[in-house]
Amino acid sequence: AVRDEGLKPEIQRVYRESYDGVYGARKVWKQLDREGIPVARCTVERLMRILGLNGVRRGAFKVTTTSDTNVPRPADLVERDFRASRPNQLWVADITFVATWSGFVYVAFVTDVFSRKIVGWRVSRSLRSDLALDALEMALWARGKNTEGLVHHSDRGCQYLSIRYTERLAEAGAVASVGSR
Repeated sequence: AVRDEGLKPEIQRVYRESYDGVYGARKVWKQLDREGIPVARCTVERLMRILGLNGVRRGAFKVTTTSDTNVPRPADLVERDFRASRPNQLWVADITFVATWSGFVYVAFVTDVFSRKIVGWRVSRSLRSDLALDALEMALWARGKNTEGLVHHSDRGCQYLSIRYTERLAEAGAVASVGSR
């Protein structure tokens, strides 16, 4: 207990000096070791927990799928069987995010399962329904008019269940499919 009380101010000092509280337990422990203060890493972890000190975690969690359980959605026509015997038989669409030097950007893409190639894509700083629609428009333009009977599979995201998106699929003669799991 006496040793813990002596270490607490040192841990708080290193934590404060670490770019305004960036260091976690491992970096605080390494800095104390460099300064010649012998302490076990688990002790630093325990004391930081008691002091309420947390390091900054890398990465950020981005939500790309916002589903509404009250909205009726198309059936799952694919059932996780991602195989196609010809082009424009099955397309899979999704949205993800990518870290860049200037921040996160969202990327919507449409992939033809037969060729495993991205046939339509769009990049944007904001997650909006037009993002997915623009990627679909690019895919329809790139693949021409032969999309009759196409199965378009996506997740339960509100971008893919929007009225404009589903109407555009119907105009192209495509059948919507939404993943069930």
